[in-house]
Amino acid sequence: MYPYEYNYHFDPTISEQSVFPSRQIPGLPPGFPGIPGEQIPWFPNIPSGGGMNQPPSGPPPSFIPAQPTAQTLAVDPGAIRFCLFRFTYIWLRRDAFWFFPTFVGRNSIAGFRWTGFRWVFFGIDLNRIVSFQCF
Repeated sequence: MYPYEYNYHFDPTISEQSVFPSRQIPGLPPGFPGIPGEQIPWFPNIPSGGGMNQPPSGPPPSFIPAQPTAQTLAVDPGAIRFCLFRFTYIWLRRDAFWFFPTFVGRNSIAGFRWTGFRWVFFGIDLNRIVSFQCF
């Protein structure tokens, strides 16, 4: 675990930034894909940039889903990867919220969190997520 805590962090061993250092776009976190018109290596059919780094155009669903009974110590990145670019409800130990993930790393996830009024960019360690459900 890291000796410091941020709202988000990216694993530099798997980021594009560590492979292509000249590709960083100002204003985006290190390692966040965002070169317009290029393909993301792990999702060859989804172009990066443009709409990918944008929040959804509207609010999330108006309901709050029932929390799954199975809770985990940490979320597997392979499991939550299926929720990319979909409305996802996330439960933490003391909080729950709508989320629109746009990036999944080995240890963290990033995207847009619904504040109740607007979407804000947000990232969190996967080990802080108790459960999730995507729609």
